[in-house]
Amino acid sequence: MAFSVTACSGGNNNANGSAEKTNNTPSTNTTAEATAAPSTDEPTWKQDTSPITFDWYLNFSWADVKWGDNVVTDYITKKTGVDVNFIIPAGNENEKLNTMMASGSMPDFITLGWYEEAIKKMIKGDLVLPLNELAEQYDPYFLKVADPAKLGWYTQPNGNVYGYPNASSSPADYKKYGEQFTSNQTFVVRKDMYEALGKPDMRTPEGFLNALKLAKEKYPEVNGQPLIPLGLHEFTETGNYSLEGYLQNFLAIPQEKDGKLYDRRQDAEYLNWLKVFRQANQDGLLAKDVFIDKRAQMEEKIAQGRYFAMLYQRTDFEPVNTTLYQKDPNSVYIAVDGPANSAKDAPTLSGPGISGWTVTLISKNVKDKKRAIAFMSYLLSEEGNKDLFLGEKGVTYDTIDGKDQFLPDVLKMLNTDRTTFDQKYGASFRYWMLMDTNMNLAWNPPGAEPNSQMADWTKGKAISMAQYDNLDPDATSKEGIANSKNARLWGKALPKMLMSNSDADFDKVFNDYLKNRGEQDAIDAYRQNAYESNIKKLSSFE
Repeated sequence: MAFSVTACSGGNNNANGSAEKTNNTPSTNTTAEATAAPSTDEPTWKQDTSPITFDWYLNFSWADVKWGDNVVTDYITKKTGVDVNFIIPAGNENEKLNTMMASGSMPDFITLGWYEEAIKKMIKGDLVLPLNELAEQYDPYFLKVADPAKLGWYTQPNGNVYGYPNASSSPADYKKYGEQFTSNQTFVVRKDMYEALGKPDMRTPEGFLNALKLAKEKYPEVNGQPLIPLGLHEFTETGNYSLEGYLQNFLAIPQEKDGKLYDRRQDAEYLNWLKVFRQANQDGLLAKDVFIDKRAQMEEKIAQGRYFAMLYQRTDFEPVNTTLYQKDPNSVYIAVDGPANSAKDAPTLSGPGISGWTVTLISKNVKDKKRAIAFMSYLLSEEGNKDLFLGEKGVTYDTIDGKDQFLPDVLKMLNTDRTTFDQKYGASFRYWMLMDTNMNLAWNPPGAEPNSQMADWTKGKAISMAQYDNLDPDATSKEGIANSKNARLWGKALPKMLMSNSDADFDKVFNDYLKNRGEQDAIDAYRQNAYESNIKKLSSFE
């Protein structure tokens, strides 16, 4: 899940320690680290606000964030003394990260998706430090501001915690905030086209195909370029989000039955809808762009309004949708009821889970252990989250009608020109690495059109799927190697199924995929055990 990119001073305790940190040299037992006794009640970062720069790797090539020259980061640097040098891969993320791990040249902080296999590799290779041990030695305040449930979820078999999540919601969070939770998973249509077609019901296979057909006939071109009837996430070597979890969730296909994990890919309703997409391709309703475009190309075409419908994550294109709204309010994308099962059950969309979206780790090469864990404590605390979200009081926000909220001019820019807002202010999830989306509900302004419509549509449909996280076996194990191979088999089979000339050909490709899967029984057994372990762990947090 991707957010639009857009997440008290003290004296210098020791001149020598300050010089070492400014020069970015690793510290072990520096005088600064050993000076003041750590306190659970007082933020440790206040003990030393001398200048220091941390290198922070973001494992997302699309991330376009820089630290400095905006209100939020300038304020935080002035306050804590910490500057950040973000490192972002120019191409393949895995290649960049694997190279760093192989060389042992790790930056101070690393942020990557919680689901990345590299996390296990870094832990096994002793490339990252246990946050709990850093906290106990240097910053007990971390244990006060960190969520015990999230620490418990990420505790490894050896008893250590190496990463802390953002955008994470525990079972307790669902009880407290659940009614406000939204999902990123949406089926959207271009408003003006959809209304001109009479707002067709696209929940059934017949209605879905007919709507795409009518849209192509009525709007063959958009500003001189061909209409793309349907947009999906990009195809990768392991599949396509839109045609897997998204579609399965819209069809409300269960992930377990009677306590046993269920293979959703073999579900009859799911296969029937994949055949609907096959028929769409045969009828010329799936443009070739769908099979080859990457995210950058898709965003460009969304900005041109070339898609009629999309099964896509809404936050990816919210800034673009705002621009469309400013040009013509009727040309925006809105969420509507999409593909449904034969009973037309409401979708069960993926809401925030305890795994969150990303996790942030501290490497063994960190140049100052104490300053690093203290800075992490600050960022994930209420104070840090507020600074990241609202910025500096009197500059970007103030207490208005008894509530801390953005100043009117700042709010207006947020709702009308996100790009300039990010560059000038850097607030409101711009620096999302340790954002607490539940905590930020206290400061988040009311949703604004056009994007509030999409978010509101998902309310009441978002559920926690945390029990299904982290089920896959270690990639280096026999089951893990087979699982990776099977994933690539699916990645090859899926587009072939859609490009099949008939349903019979579709069935052949799918059955061949099933036959060629290796070690599937062993993989299923591993996943079942992991699932049952997750259930026990989650129940302990309630």
